[in-house]
Amino acid sequence: MRLSTVILPVRPWHDGGRDQWLRAEQLGFHAAYTYDHLSWRTFRDGPWYGAVPTLTAAAAATDRMRLGTLVTSPNFRHPVTLAKELISLDDISGGRITLGIGAGGVGFDATALGQEAWTPRERADRFAEFVPLLDRLLTEGAVTHEGAFYSAVEARNIPGCVQRPRLPFAVAATGPRGLRLAAAHGQAWVTTGDPKLFETGTPEQSTEAIRGQMDKLSKACAEVGRDGAEPEKILLTGFTPDRGRPLESLDAFVDFAGRHFALGFDEIVIHAPIPDSVFAADQAVFEQIATEALGQLR
Repeated sequence: MRLSTVILPVRPWHDGGRDQWLRAEQLGFHAAYTYDHLSWRTFRDGPWYGAVPTLTAAAAATDRMRLGTLVTSPNFRHPVTLAKELISLDDISGGRITLGIGAGGVGFDATALGQEAWTPRERADRFAEFVPLLDRLLTEGAVTHEGAFYSAVEARNIPGCVQRPRLPFAVAATGPRGLRLAAAHGQAWVTTGDPKLFETGTPEQSTEAIRGQMDKLSKACAEVGRDGAEPEKILLTGFTPDRGRPLESLDAFVDFAGRHFALGFDEIVIHAPIPDSVFAADQAVFEQIATEALGQLR
C-alpha cells in the first residue's frame, strides 16, 4: 500500500511552492504529482504554473520521492516534444518520473490553442495514436511516423530514459479503448471513480462502479495476453461521492482507504490542501494522514 499526493501548481516557487514539495518528501509520500493543464476549472482566473518546469524544479529540490503528472493529455501536447521533455525530466530526477496520461476533457485546455473542442470519439482516436507513438519515442533512438493526427520525422531521443526501457506510464481510463491502452502500454492504471456518481451517488455505489472498472481492466489485459493483476492500480481521490470527507480526520481516511485498498488498489493519491478552494482541508490532519494512516492499515 502506498500513499501519494497531488500538489497543484498554484503557488510561486519561491513563495511556498518549493516548501510544499520538500514537505511532501519529508512526510514520506511515495510520490508527489501535479496536474498538467494550462489552467483548471475554479482555478482558471488565478495563478497556475506549468507542469514540466514545476516538476523540473521539484526534481532538483527533492531526493527520494517519485514525481509525475496526473495527468498529461493530448489537449495541448504533441508526442515528439513531450518525449524530449520527459527524457530530460527523467535524467534530472535520477529516474523518478511517472507519466500519468489520459485522453483529456472539454475544459479550458481543449480550446486554448484555438481549436474546437474534440468530441469524445475524437479524443479517444487521438489518445489511441498518442500513447503508442509516445511509447516508441521513449524507447527507440529514432522514430518516423505518419499518422492521422501526429507525425514524427527521424525524431531523435538519445540517450533515452534513465528508467529502462522507459519511464512508467500510468494510464487514466474507464472506457473500453482507454482500458485497452492501459493494458497494452500502462505500468499502472488510474481512476477517479465514476463521474456520473459524483453528484448524487453513494460511496457504496462508487465502490461497485470501481470494482466494475477493475473487472473491465482485467478483461482488457486478457485480450492482450497480460495478467490483469500486473498493472498497478492508482486511485486519485476527491472525485468520488465521498468528496473531501476522507480528509476530515485520520479515522475517516483510514476507513476510506481501507475500503479501496481492499478493492485491489496499490496507491491512493490525496490532494495537498488549498485554502478557499474545492481542495480545502486542515493541513494538520493532512500531515497526520501522511504519517500515520498506512500504519493503521497494515
